[in-house]
Amino acid sequence: MTITKEMSIVDVVQKYPQTVQIFRNYGMGCLGCAAARFENIEQGAAAHGIDVAALVADLNKAVNE
Repeated sequence: MTITKEMSIVDVVQKYPQTVQIFRNYGMGCLGCAAARFENIEQGAAAHGIDVAALVADLNKAVNE
């Protein structure tokens, strides 16, 4: 399965725990905050000024290793 920017942050972290460190590396350490429960990856990245394409690429790399 490929992670996409439309996927929920919480769903990705629950399914792929190894992605937690990737989110943290990008400055998205608030994975337990209320917003993370409702935001998709694109929305979360936009809120933090993060390049969503690079984030998604790194998330997919982590789950495919």
